[in-house]
Order: sequence, then C-alpha cells, then structure tokens
Amino acid sequence: MILSLDFSSDVPIYQQIRNQIVLEIANGSLEPGEKLPTIRNLAEEAGINTMTVNKAYQLLKQEGYILADRRSGARVCEQNGGNTVLLKQAKDSLKLALSEVRAAGMQVEEILDLCREFLQRNGVGEGKE
Repeated sequence: MILSLDFSSDVPIYQQIRNQIVLEIANGSLEPGEKLPTIRNLAEEAGINTMTVNKAYQLLKQEGYILADRRSGARVCEQNGGNTVLLKQAKDSLKLALSEVRAAGMQVEEILDLCREFLQRNGVGEGKE
C-alpha cells in the first residue's frame, strides 16, 4: 500500500493514513475482507513511527472500517448493510462540509458538479444507486 503523506500539513499523519484508507475502501481499491499491511510494515514503508500507524488503525477500527486482531491482522470490514453510527457521522460531516463551501460562496450547481466529478473520478458508487 503506497501512502502519500504530507509531513508539512496541519492534518496529523495518523489522520492522513485514515483518510487515505477510507478513500481506498470507497473507490474499491481495498475490498471487503482484504488484508491491510501490518502496522510495522506500513510504518517502515512510510518512514514513520509504528505508534502513528497503530493510532490510524485504531481509529479505523473504532469507526467500523476495519477489523483488527493480533492473530489475523487488520482487514477491511464486510459492508453488510452499513454501519448506522458511521453513516450518521459521515452524513453529519458531509452536512458541515457542504455548509462551509456554501457559506464560502460556492453555488449549489457548482457543489453538485464538484460532487459528481469526484464520484466519477474516484469510482465511488459505480453501479450503485
């Protein structure tokens, strides 16, 4: 798994890892049941501390994106109908983000076009209605 980390960003490294894994799950690059790299391997590959990767994995586990245990490692959760708590949190985050871009002056059609472009470019939701 190749991560693109920005060490000069205000976004913490563990959050960047979490965000990239969520994007990979959403666009189908990481499929349900697929194993993730071990904490140690991912930390070595990215050149970061293992505790940083561990924090990202723990966050993903709490949010319901991955399952992790010492024997089988970390793997992407099966999405059987969706996690209602996670879905509510995502909807709340989306509502806030949309409100922020609207308050910044972006018109509704521009927002919708941007959403369509993102979904098409990232293959999110293909074949799902």
